[in-house]
Amino acid sequence: MVAEGFEPVRDAFVRNFEVLGDRGAAVAVYRDGHKVVDLWAGTRDADGTEPWAEDTAQLVRSATKGVAAAVPLLLQQRGLLDLDAPVGSYWPEFKAGGKERTRVRDLLAHRAGVPALDRGLTAAEAADGITGPRAVAAQQAFWEPGTAHGYHAQTFSWLLSELVLRATGRSLGSILAEEIAEPLGIDFWIGLPENEAHRVGRVAPVDPPEGAGLLKTRPRRNVSEAYADPDSLTRRAFAAIDPLPDENDPAYRAAELPASAGIGTARALARFYAATIGVVEDGARIFTPATTALAGKELSSGPDRVLVVNTRFGPGYMLHGPASPLLSPASFGHPGRGGSLAFADPEAGIGFGYVTNALAKSVTADPRAQALVRAVRSAL
Repeated sequence: MVAEGFEPVRDAFVRNFEVLGDRGAAVAVYRDGHKVVDLWAGTRDADGTEPWAEDTAQLVRSATKGVAAAVPLLLQQRGLLDLDAPVGSYWPEFKAGGKERTRVRDLLAHRAGVPALDRGLTAAEAADGITGPRAVAAQQAFWEPGTAHGYHAQTFSWLLSELVLRATGRSLGSILAEEIAEPLGIDFWIGLPENEAHRVGRVAPVDPPEGAGLLKTRPRRNVSEAYADPDSLTRRAFAAIDPLPDENDPAYRAAELPASAGIGTARALARFYAATIGVVEDGARIFTPATTALAGKELSSGPDRVLVVNTRFGPGYMLHGPASPLLSPASFGHPGRGGSLAFADPEAGIGFGYVTNALAKSVTADPRAQALVRAVRSAL
């Protein structure tokens, strides 16, 4: 479905398959609470032939972070979590390794100083709900928390999940399911239920077609060197789970890992973000206007000690900037490494979601997602 005036989004979506290497993908857009784009195409599995169905869901990697961030903001909205309180006031074991003064807002804005671990966790340890929180609580900070920022690519899972558990006695995944996903009627899970696993396609890395232009520019030398150096904070942050997990493994998908293992549809992501900035079609809304403003408030900006580029973050959300292909400076959301992207733009009234099973060599600025965002912009 494409509403009148949004045909450029359909054209860009088709071109993603014809030119930019998509194999299976979906995109959805809400404007002012109403769905204006809902498209899907290709195969359910990146390495298969079964068609992508209307309800096919996919792993969205770090786009999970933006959905997960709604849980602590909802708790803050209800007076159950204080963003200015020390993390240690909820989680006493966290007051170790120079992290005593870490505030909740530092944790959400990638300023907690623990983007990596001295020892990478196995996939089983990462998923057990105990080893990860213990490891980040004991970890010596890499910088004084609150004084700098660096993307907590994997450790964000254990930081956020344990904070929510200590503050409420409930898991982040259960709060998301019961108080956000169910009221909104969206298919998004952090901790995939067994009875929904049949809907989820397989993801796989892909190389861009020859001449497709997926990698239009060479990364800057310092960025390339950081990713190539096994001792760099960049490599160590992305290797907090070591070896890298099998993202198609049912055990990984069932784990509550709010940094990287969320699973859902493009339609769910677009509706979710639309409900963070206003009322959607049936009257549902997640955030009050004050919480919407908080979601887009800059808490970190400038050189990122992990991504080695300038980044901007709000409380759990990546904000518009050089490494963030969002719609306008008012946007907040999160990309997923390899392609997925979801965000809200309160000024334009837009909720956007794009998911793909073809994981390209991109971190924050996938050309397929960028092409769709440009098409949305042209339709406004």
